[in-house]
Amino acid sequence: MKKLMIAFLAVAGPLALAQSTPVSKPAKPPVFSEALGALALTPPASNALPPAIITTTNSTAIAPVSVSGYVPDDKYKLRVGDRVSFQILEDREAPKAMVVADSGELDIPYIGRAAATGKTCNQLAEELKGQLEKEYYYRATVILALDVANRLLGRIYVWGQVRNQGPIDISVNENLTAGKAILRAGGFADFANKKRVKVIRGSGTEAAGKQNFELNMVEILEKGKTEQDVLLQPDDFIIVPSRLINF
Repeated sequence: MKKLMIAFLAVAGPLALAQSTPVSKPAKPPVFSEALGALALTPPASNALPPAIITTTNSTAIAPVSVSGYVPDDKYKLRVGDRVSFQILEDREAPKAMVVADSGELDIPYIGRAAATGKTCNQLAEELKGQLEKEYYYRATVILALDVANRLLGRIYVWGQVRNQGPIDISVNENLTAGKAILRAGGFADFANKKRVKVIRGSGTEAAGKQNFELNMVEILEKGKTEQDVLLQPDDFIIVPSRLINF
């Protein structure tokens, strides 16, 4: 009888305990925790960029960079003797070196001679672009750049009673006057008429295109009245006449 009671208690005890104590289930994590976990564990899409990378890309793209890096010159006006480089990007050829001829022209491929003096590189490039697109190109990207500027603005000529007759170069930004030119020519010769020095301006045959100045170099050079001197321009002629000799 005792054995039967012990067996009954051994079986009934765990059953009673199981009924009195509920089985615990794992608590479901909060929705916030699940969402946060999913955000942390979910890898970014293969075609998406992190926000920091996108921001960097956008900030660098604000300032566009020119493909060629060329900035056309719109101030300096071409002169005889200037060295320039000419290129049509569509040809995919290296720039060609050119020199502004004494006639003031450049020998342009396909076009031939084109007037260049007195124009900026930007102006001339626009003109050449229009001519090329009329007959030869659907679109022509013309690059014309100044390589070396001629340091000489031009020449003046001294003739007559001076030590050294002939041409004298005028440099860029030089203020060369008639008095200075005579000194550069070695000064007056022995029989020079210093009071009637002539400056002739204008190479045209028409009288309207010429100017004549008569200068008293005794007043200018010996007495220091430099305000009476004349500022020379390229192609001016200075003529120093001979004085009358009294025996």
